[in-house]
Amino acid sequence: MFVSFFPKPKLFFISVLIWTGIAIAGWYTLGEAIGAALGFVNPAGARPVIGIMVFLTAPFLWFYIYYAVFAGLFYLFWRFYAPHPWLKWSVLGSALILFSIYFQVQVTVAINAWYNPFYDLLQAAMTKTRAVTLAQFYHELGVFAGLALVGMTVSVLVDFFVSHYVFRWRTAMNDYYTDHWPKLRLIEGASQRVQEDTMRFAATTEDLGTSFVQSVMTLIAFLPVLLALSVHVTELPLVGKIPYSLVFAALLWASFGTALLAIAGIKLPGLEFRNQRVEAAYRKELVYGEDSTDHAKPATLSQLFSNVRRNYFRLYFHYAYFNVARYGYLQADAVFSSLLLGPTIVAGAITFGLWRQIVNAFEQVSSSFQYLINSWTTVVELMSIYKRLRAFEATIDDDPLPAIDQRWLEAQGEPAQ
Repeated sequence: MFVSFFPKPKLFFISVLIWTGIAIAGWYTLGEAIGAALGFVNPAGARPVIGIMVFLTAPFLWFYIYYAVFAGLFYLFWRFYAPHPWLKWSVLGSALILFSIYFQVQVTVAINAWYNPFYDLLQAAMTKTRAVTLAQFYHELGVFAGLALVGMTVSVLVDFFVSHYVFRWRTAMNDYYTDHWPKLRLIEGASQRVQEDTMRFAATTEDLGTSFVQSVMTLIAFLPVLLALSVHVTELPLVGKIPYSLVFAALLWASFGTALLAIAGIKLPGLEFRNQRVEAAYRKELVYGEDSTDHAKPATLSQLFSNVRRNYFRLYFHYAYFNVARYGYLQADAVFSSLLLGPTIVAGAITFGLWRQIVNAFEQVSSSFQYLINSWTTVVELMSIYKRLRAFEATIDDDPLPAIDQRWLEAQGEPAQ
């Protein structure tokens, strides 16, 4: 699953973590100081830039250079240490995707900074506390339109690139498995695993990986913002006064939701895997029936389809109470931030713009903590695909099949490997 696309996968991913740690530590210890020494620093006393021009300020330009240097050095190391036919896509492609995630997160940070002046402008216009012209109003909307246009353009370009990235990964897996087809052809549903599961695995892994990185980057970007905004919210309902109240509440609420859904969805991965099993068996018999009258007999098809029906009904039942827990939590999450800010709002301690900025920052941080909650169904799907492809890996390496595959063989009356 990984060796076809990444060089020496175990060592590669360990080196990714180590190199990323070095890059982050270097940025926060020496990187910014080196950038300032090279002239990549905002002028002293300059007002904060709100709008798309923030991405062309000196600190942003220095980060672009810093990131490109570290990504380039990492690529050069692996190019000489372990050459791989898919190295440009697996290393440089992944680096580009990571940078695009960082940029998209920074767009949300820029929009959050825009909230305060815009909503304060709305409050001033509605309450007549100061004069607000139509030109000022449209100017602020224009600032948002610029940010939204940049975000939309980057999203479209990234989605296009990711589509090609995923297909390259699928191509690498397809070539790897077809090279070992004589060994793999006897595994149940081998054709489906090569034709379908490779694409689903690449796409799902990329989706979960980018979502995870985006959650981490969003947390890194918005946690300082929420910490700074917490000074305006010193008291929480039921709890009372507590330091860093908003961060504490976001962490506690997300931990509760993650534990709730992990318990509710614990049986889903195995059921999804078995569902692919029974579907593959039914489809295989139908395919055989196209070429031979000895297959696809009504009684056989009826039995195979009854297995499909039984497993789907079990899935429906378990997804029912899982969805009760999931949607119940998400509905409560929609009003949780307002519940927290109740005492502060009633006391009149914040303005409309500050309230909107706090709510958005809290939602961003809370959503980052809720990565597993938002991705649980995708995680379930990936685990079921992984179990199917893991049998391929075991067969290629002449290792024993996973226990779930051995149980399937025994159920079919064949000797377990």
